[in-house]
Amino acid sequence: MFLEDTRKSRREGEGWIEVICGSMFSGKTEELIRRINRAKIAHQRVCVCKPVIEDRYHKKNIVTHNRISHHSMAINSSDQLIELSESAEVVGIDEGQFFDAGLPAVCNQLANRGVRVIIAGLDMDFEGNPFGPMPHLMAIAEYVTKVHAICVKTGKLAHYSHRISDKTEQVAIGESDQYQPLSRKSFLEEQSRKKDI
Repeated sequence: MFLEDTRKSRREGEGWIEVICGSMFSGKTEELIRRINRAKIAHQRVCVCKPVIEDRYHKKNIVTHNRISHHSMAINSSDQLIELSESAEVVGIDEGQFFDAGLPAVCNQLANRGVRVIIAGLDMDFEGNPFGPMPHLMAIAEYVTKVHAICVKTGKLAHYSHRISDKTEQVAIGESDQYQPLSRKSFLEEQSRKKDI
């Protein structure tokens, strides 16, 4: 269990980075919203952002697959976080895997200023490879929480996001019509089946 800091002001060098990662349908955004809401209960100033490319449910708000939402700002570049979070004590970032390679440096800069930075995102792409800036963020974070979905084939823990559509590009925004959470065994079976086709 993570215990939030309830201080009322930022202190240089006393911030930190938290990463919430896992497959699709594992509850990453839900956990991000839970932590943001707790910070708000503690009367902390909060700034929440997501990449503009993520507009499945809403142009600006972050939204879970269960349609739980929280106000956020859609931005084009990680550099925008510095200006937008000028007075924030807590910065929440959803869909971290879609941001540019500058996101880890920006998060470090914010944490160095005394900000608590919480990033949620996919740790692996549909082929099971590390995704975007997430591996770097996991390396520099003080706290990493890996959440799991349930495999739709076996009912076991799933940590792979298997793409069921024919799209081959790394970034393909989708929902359950394009992705399934799978366990390692089920994912390997699907990868093998695709090679045989």
